[in-house]
Amino acid sequence: MAVIIPTELGTEKISKLLRQYAVPAIIAMTASSLYNMCDSIFIGQGVGSLALAGLALTFPIMNLSAAVGTLVGVGAATLISVLLGQKNYDTANKVLGNSVVLNLITGLVFMAVIIAFLDPILYFFGASENTITYAREYMFIILLGNVVTHLYFGLNAVVRVMGLPKKAMGATIFTVAINFVLDYLFIMVFKWGIRGAAIATVLSQFLAMIYVFSLVSDKSRVIHLQKGIYRLKRKIISQTFSIGMAPFLMNACACIIVIVINKQLNIYGGDMAIGAYGIQNRLGFIAVMIVMGINQGMQPIAGYNYGAQKHDRVSKVLNISIFWASVVTTLFFIVTELFPRQLAEIFTDDEELLAHTVRGMRINFVAFAIIGFQMVTTNFFQSIGKAKKAIFLSLSRQAICLLPLLLVLPPIMGVDGVWWSLPISDVVASILTLWLLLRQRKEFKMKLKEQELQTSQIQS
Repeated sequence: MAVIIPTELGTEKISKLLRQYAVPAIIAMTASSLYNMCDSIFIGQGVGSLALAGLALTFPIMNLSAAVGTLVGVGAATLISVLLGQKNYDTANKVLGNSVVLNLITGLVFMAVIIAFLDPILYFFGASENTITYAREYMFIILLGNVVTHLYFGLNAVVRVMGLPKKAMGATIFTVAINFVLDYLFIMVFKWGIRGAAIATVLSQFLAMIYVFSLVSDKSRVIHLQKGIYRLKRKIISQTFSIGMAPFLMNACACIIVIVINKQLNIYGGDMAIGAYGIQNRLGFIAVMIVMGINQGMQPIAGYNYGAQKHDRVSKVLNISIFWASVVTTLFFIVTELFPRQLAEIFTDDEELLAHTVRGMRINFVAFAIIGFQMVTTNFFQSIGKAKKAIFLSLSRQAICLLPLLLVLPPIMGVDGVWWSLPISDVVASILTLWLLLRQRKEFKMKLKEQELQTSQIQS
């Protein structure tokens, strides 16, 4: 049986490769954002505005779960792409096996700890007596399926770097379609309320996980599940966590930030302000997920070519990715500034909630056009194994810039202080990102000159 190796990553034209890898990832991530919106829309229209606010209270836990998942999933996928570039297939397979075991362990531990303290956590996040029941019912079921979520997302990231971006896209679209149908049945037909949305989410991810497992079990691929790869190796765990630490910290910081935002909104605006943030979060998620799709397309190309020391190709894929990500975030900025009420009405017809959402959206997304550049560059450093730089940039927007603003501005400006904190931190973080990127470009130019000098010496 012939073994399939994705060597085109180091030889094919960069623009063609990025289309080949990014377009399926963009479709998949857009579908994933609709997946999240689907729950919000059905809950808002089929259960009510308080249920929507209750859902928003679960975002920090969801972010924390995603943080733990990316620590393993993204770290393993990036490490595998670099190892493929180095043609180290034996170690790449061991990384795959270790990622399965680590996802099982982290998924179970996270579930057990959060369920044990669920009510105190939700109250700490800003829950009131009006919203706690909705948040508890939704989150309890989601947590029961936490292992499924970790395995599905983690292995789907590996499928992408194995050279199967369309298969990874198909798994995501399948999940979204099933979730949409089940949401309608469980909420609108069976009247299961917010619990119906949670059950639909877990079931759809379980079915997708089975499909993804079949892909990574294909023996015709150079990377596949097999005997002898599941024993945990300290070096592999260390490298996986080192690379995955940047997205982990980004999501962990997002968890802290959402907690602070919800608590400040609860103080200065109440339950409806929290619900308004939930709507903005879901809408912004669409553009963010498209940019993440571009990032996922860039990741295996940048990682493979960096491992193969083809720095000119690495720079080119970065440039193209930044351009298209900036186009996406600029278009989203224009749409949200021109049509905020129409977008909010997709989720609710409650006038108080609409007023909070429209006001917040116009301020929140005022600097959104530059987000694409910042996200791509941060992911780029992660893709080439520059963990410290990626971690710094991950922290710069949220912990270094946004958190202090969220503590200082709301007492002065009220709810508007929460909304203005977000774009101000985006601007500061983008300036820091540009500084680090210029330094990295200088390093690439020096390495290219060294390679050219070595080539000329060999030829002479």
